[in-house]
Amino acid sequence: MTLFTLLVVLAWERLFKTGDRWQLDHILARLFTRLRQTSLIQTLLISICWMLLVGVSLRLASGWLFGIPLLALWLVVCTLCIGAGGIRSHYRAYLMAAGRGDSHATEAMSEELALIHGLPVDYDKEQRLRELQNALLWINFRFYLAPLFWLVVGGPYGPALLAGYGFLRAWQTWLARHSTPLKRSQSGIDALLHWLDWIPVRLAGVAYALLGHGERALPAWFASLADIHSGQYGVLTRLAQFSLAREPHLDDVQTPRAAVALAKKITLVIVVVVALLTIYGTLV
Repeated sequence: MTLFTLLVVLAWERLFKTGDRWQLDHILARLFTRLRQTSLIQTLLISICWMLLVGVSLRLASGWLFGIPLLALWLVVCTLCIGAGGIRSHYRAYLMAAGRGDSHATEAMSEELALIHGLPVDYDKEQRLRELQNALLWINFRFYLAPLFWLVVGGPYGPALLAGYGFLRAWQTWLARHSTPLKRSQSGIDALLHWLDWIPVRLAGVAYALLGHGERALPAWFASLADIHSGQYGVLTRLAQFSLAREPHLDDVQTPRAAVALAKKITLVIVVVVALLTIYGTLV
């Protein structure tokens, strides 16, 4: 069921998910606006309750009508948590603005795409474009690769783990956009996602390393296995930049397109690996 659900959701996301209507962030926005105070305990309790709700729903839906309700629940949860429909709209708006030379719109869309980690201020154009590439690579990880990891490792309760990760991702995004750095720090969301992303980042990083300059990327990947202090954003984007080393970092349109093309390639490779492992496990 995991492979079938994943393929259907990715196809749906590419064809129809062009806004944030089918995004978990949009659905949880009302809940987030009511949370006046933030704390680590609050974040943990709400995320655990959300996961339990989805887990119990999965349990109740199993064994009915040849598994159709269970499949429908899988599809709904995965559709809400996998894919970045709204952010894809921002990316297209950025490309249109950059193509017509609208510097103000380009800057605004760049800031939106780099919402979580931000863009450097006192850096030259090449360095800012490189950081924009990093932001796009991180978006691909957060909305495709990491959700895929939690869906697969969760087995029959993969949607519950996926829903928990999707909640934390949505909470971090909402705090970054609507709240203060102090409240975001008090929520503990960055620390939680740091540890939850540790293994998925290393798995995605090895794919980037193999596609990059092996003589430099692979040693960096092996070094990351013992690194528990560096931010996961830095680890992933550092490995990805080995694959982008030959790409230009001066064109407002081609530079982000190169990062998106690489991210799509990595996503396809990982989906193929998951498919092969699933088929092999089924046959064996």
